[in-house]
Amino acid sequence: MPRPRVHDLDQVLDVAERLVADAGPERLTVRELSAASGVPNGAIYHAFGSLAALRGRMWLRAAVEFLDLQTELIGDALGEAPTRGDAVRAVVAAADAPAALADRRPAAARMLMTVRREQLLGPELPQELADSLLGLDRRLVSEVLCRLATAMWDRRDGPSVEVITTCVVDLPTALLRRALGQVTADGSVQIPADVRARLAAAVRAVLDPEPPRR
Repeated sequence: MPRPRVHDLDQVLDVAERLVADAGPERLTVRELSAASGVPNGAIYHAFGSLAALRGRMWLRAAVEFLDLQTELIGDALGEAPTRGDAVRAVVAAADAPAALADRRPAAARMLMTVRREQLLGPELPQELADSLLGLDRRLVSEVLCRLATAMWDRRDGPSVEVITTCVVDLPTALLRRALGQVTADGSVQIPADVRARLAAAVRAVLDPEPPRR
């Protein structure tokens, strides 16, 4: 009796990301994924358990990769004994992280920046994945937002974290989303250098005034 074929689950998730990034979350069905990936419906259900779990695994994989990259960029900019200039560079690097991810994994970057998590993940998400996503949110607060606020102003209160959130969440979403929608024939994304320069300038402008009032 022949052995069952073993499918590459990361490749299946890659295809799922492209479907969501290209056509929206409603396009991601098991039937569409099977047709696009060449993996039978039954094998997809066997590997992931449900469409809700597949969506959660896909989002979590991309979000973890993004946060790992963002924290790496922050660490490189801050170094051992960071100055204020280092802190500003770290915030700029964190804001540029979606563009850096797009250089490596364009479909993942496009999905994270153009699709709201709530559009993909609903109440049927398995508890284990829901807990993992909650842990990821906590990592974002502690390893990115609070870390950068501390580096900038030696504070991690609400007003200072809000300013950092503007820099590393709101501004990249506003300035990079359109560029991330411009995909080349081979599926890559080329974010123009002037767009990234405008983002860096906008971040520096937000950080330029006196520290936020408590």
